[in-house]
Amino acid sequence: MPERIQAALTCGFKATEFLLPYEWSVEEIRSWPGADEIEFILMNTHPGPDGAAGYAALPACAEEFRDGFDRTLQYMDGLGIGMVHLMAGKVSGDQAEAEDCFIENVRWAADKASGKKILLEALNSFDIPGYLHSMTEHTIRLIDRIDRQNIRLQFDFYHQQLMEGHLAFTLEKHWPHIGHIQFSSVPGRNEPQYGEVNVDYLFDWLDKRGYDGWIGCEYKAKDLTADGLTWGRRWGLGRP
Repeated sequence: MPERIQAALTCGFKATEFLLPYEWSVEEIRSWPGADEIEFILMNTHPGPDGAAGYAALPACAEEFRDGFDRTLQYMDGLGIGMVHLMAGKVSGDQAEAEDCFIENVRWAADKASGKKILLEALNSFDIPGYLHSMTEHTIRLIDRIDRQNIRLQFDFYHQQLMEGHLAFTLEKHWPHIGHIQFSSVPGRNEPQYGEVNVDYLFDWLDKRGYDGWIGCEYKAKDLTADGLTWGRRWGLGRP
């Protein structure tokens, strides 16, 4: 992992998502070469065991979630991270009970993390079956019920295209709720120049709409990451 930070800086990136830093201490991360030159912008709450995709919506894990979120805040404070994707988890029991549990936990987290941005993301049901919320409208209803000023929607082109499509339309419809954007190709989740999503059009759309936040490159490189950055040359990304 340390070498990835230096590689990102070499390719022109000024910031990075660090979704799962939990296997290293804050002090260890801060000692890595380049860690003081790059901005860490986003992390996830702990996903739980065996690909559970979180546990904020699992009534039996309320204490575990809150203990885990306290640890997440330690990383956010120690690394200067301003946004966290709060993961709900896979629900196999009563949906209404799970939603009530989730809302209570997110309200608690939002109050505890005042000044930080809490992100909720609809995760597609093909890759993550059973996840509490896989559609944008459902996620927005949860955000409205939670009713906290620091809760926003994390809009990932990959998940949204698989579940709904109409990306620009959906962005516009839910613009006041948008807190962060991620992208990749669909299908495959590779570099954006592959697949059916026209990211150049969407990036231009975001510019015209006045989006001034970060956009996360949440994709799996087909080969070497630096070789796949042809899409980013207009922003100065790629090998020097």
